[in-house]
Amino acid sequence: MENVNVTIDGRSVSVPKTSTILEAAKQLGINIPTLCYMHLETTDFTCKPATCRVCVVEVEGRRNLCPACATPVMDNMVIKTNSMRALEARKAIVELMISDHPQDCLTCNKSTDCRLQELANELGIRRIHLSGTSKSVHPLMKGIAIERDMSKCIMCRRCEEMCNKVQKVGALSGVNRGFEAYVATAFEEELENTVCVGCGQCVAVCPTGALMETDDTAKVIRALKDPNKTVVFQTAPATRVAIGEEFGLEPGTIVTNKMVTALKRLGADYVFDTNFSADLTIMEEGTELIGRLTDYIENKKADLPILTSCCPGWINFMETQYPDQLHLPSTAKSPQGMFGAVAKNYFAEKLDIDRENMVVVSIMPCTAKKLEAVRDSLRVKDNPDVDYVLTTREAARLIKMANIDFNSLEDSNYDDPLGEGTGAAVIFGVTGGVLEAALRTVYETLEKKELKKLEFVPLRGFQGVKKATVTIAGIEVNAAVVHGLGNARTIMEEIKNGNKENLHVVEVMACPGGCIGGGGQPYLHGDDTILEKRTKAIYEIDHSERIRKSHENEAIQELYKNYYQEPNSELAHRDLHTHFKKQEKY
Repeated sequence: MENVNVTIDGRSVSVPKTSTILEAAKQLGINIPTLCYMHLETTDFTCKPATCRVCVVEVEGRRNLCPACATPVMDNMVIKTNSMRALEARKAIVELMISDHPQDCLTCNKSTDCRLQELANELGIRRIHLSGTSKSVHPLMKGIAIERDMSKCIMCRRCEEMCNKVQKVGALSGVNRGFEAYVATAFEEELENTVCVGCGQCVAVCPTGALMETDDTAKVIRALKDPNKTVVFQTAPATRVAIGEEFGLEPGTIVTNKMVTALKRLGADYVFDTNFSADLTIMEEGTELIGRLTDYIENKKADLPILTSCCPGWINFMETQYPDQLHLPSTAKSPQGMFGAVAKNYFAEKLDIDRENMVVVSIMPCTAKKLEAVRDSLRVKDNPDVDYVLTTREAARLIKMANIDFNSLEDSNYDDPLGEGTGAAVIFGVTGGVLEAALRTVYETLEKKELKKLEFVPLRGFQGVKKATVTIAGIEVNAAVVHGLGNARTIMEEIKNGNKENLHVVEVMACPGGCIGGGGQPYLHGDDTILEKRTKAIYEIDHSERIRKSHENEAIQELYKNYYQEPNSELAHRDLHTHFKKQEKY
């Protein structure tokens, strides 16, 4: 590729002709502040609408300042990023934003995680010299999973770009102009009435408090204080390698047992591992996969490819975007859903308490899990299987509110009998993990011999769509792994057009990187190399586990022996399986 030479702040650099000024400056280690700009390695996506103008620089020979994020370099271009003109312009731009912004930093959930707040500090803004007759005021719209306070929208359009170009859901769009401009849904509808899937990726990239997960910590506190309630927590695989970031630990630090201790300090009666029900999911979903493959081989008719069903954002996407393909997903509930059913039926019976007196709280990396918990198919009469869902960020806030010094906590083990998980279960937290875990069990079930090498390497990594063929008992199983809903749309269009590649099984995760990149995880702050560190930690846990196959989980074996008899039994279908239906949304 042809290179050009540019000079930035008196220093020369040779960069590809297709580079922007911002990219050229990064090669020299020169920091140009940005707000609307966002680059994601995991999805190979760059958001550069150039709407905020915070990154303006001075280019010799040009009359106007240029946005560094969207201005291509030219040969012999001379750029000043730190001229007084550029610095004063940036300061004025940020002051303009703040002048129309609510001054509630003390009570905003995004405080200390707010990029606008950071910029004000970086630029030395201590007083706003601008004022208008009124500020843009919009009502707080509190949904089940996500709340929107568009009074705090700075029109960076990151959420819109993420929703439309990465996830390809199309729930958000910019409306109006000037101070009245903000990002909205069709017809100003609540998110739940739109095609929004609740994945929370818009929340993950919002630089202010305009988009946040709906905070359910107060409800959990009330449950913990109620002496008549037995409070049971479950923690998802991806939370254990991320929650430490909220307490200043390095990304990927494994804090599983400290997290258990913290939840017990909060007053939990029992703390269990969602890994347990992830293993249970493999038993149910793996049995379903074997059944469909067998039916296909014997009768040449089956609902293939079977699609994984453990990601609620993905299921919402299917129900709104591909309702004619709802016969393809596995009917198995997600690990969260299965755990809630087992806790409130099997475990409550063992404790001799009514399910209504048990409160199940999930700690999840995901905002869509909040939507999943209120589904009609995940409740008995008016009593939900999962009462409350806290994101990883909410759980950290709750621990901090309780004045618990997380980093100095001793280690504690999960409680029995629903606290035992395997290495296969923990890799549910990363893209490709569900399918890899399933293949470990399906292989040994069909081959009737031990699988020596457990790692299915072709299914790993951050490539948006990964495909591989695995031979099991003489059957060539064509598999695909997809993460990010934009990539899911690509694979679904292939399937709709006749499944020409004869795919048998497809794993889909809504979020980039899988659950480790969930919309409820600690913010990446533009550094998605953090996803690599969380992923590495997940695989380290898998390697360190005594048992690494779901069907060898002794607690799961005991559950089937004493309660469900066998996978896909009538009782198992009652508790552990669900159904899907078309959602007609804007």
